[in-house]
Amino acid sequence: MTRPSRGRRPGAPDTRAAVLAAARAAFAAKGFGGTTIRAVASDAGVDPALVHHYFGTKDDLFLAAMELPVDPREVIGGVIAGPVEEAAERFLRAFLSVWDDADVQPALLAVARGVMDPSAHRLLSEGFLPVVVQPVGAALGIDRPEHRMALVASQVMGLILVRYVMRVEPVASLTGEQVVATYAPTIQRYLTGDLPP
Repeated sequence: MTRPSRGRRPGAPDTRAAVLAAARAAFAAKGFGGTTIRAVASDAGVDPALVHHYFGTKDDLFLAAMELPVDPREVIGGVIAGPVEEAAERFLRAFLSVWDDADVQPALLAVARGVMDPSAHRLLSEGFLPVVVQPVGAALGIDRPEHRMALVASQVMGLILVRYVMRVEPVASLTGEQVVATYAPTIQRYLTGDLPP
């Protein structure tokens, strides 16, 4: 007679989904800094090594839990190549290349609506900002990158809300080049311009 197995669940088809569900709950409740791989594994009933096997680092787990259709680190990775004085234009072109893509926009809209929910504010403030956005500022070599990149994020989140979620005119109908021409000067000022002390 075979005894039922005890202990942690082995890697099964539903294990990945269980880990992602536990990670989403943990990141939303505790933020990025307060979430550990070990705690996510415990909540999912698996060994921490299995979480690392499926997802790699905590950064990778966070992005997988957000269910983004693209890895934003890859999309905006090219922003750091080239003169810092033109970084805002490169950033916006990379942003628009994804958000204006009809195949991925529905998934991005779902993520944006979830992140904008007040109950999930930590996903943005303690997850997306330090994992994806702030490293760009550090790589560009700008001063006060945490402060400056939070300002950039505020502009981009506003653009997402007005252009894609609420579809407010005339912003919703601007061409990509019009968006770049309109928003790049403000974002560039956030990156390299004078800011109040």
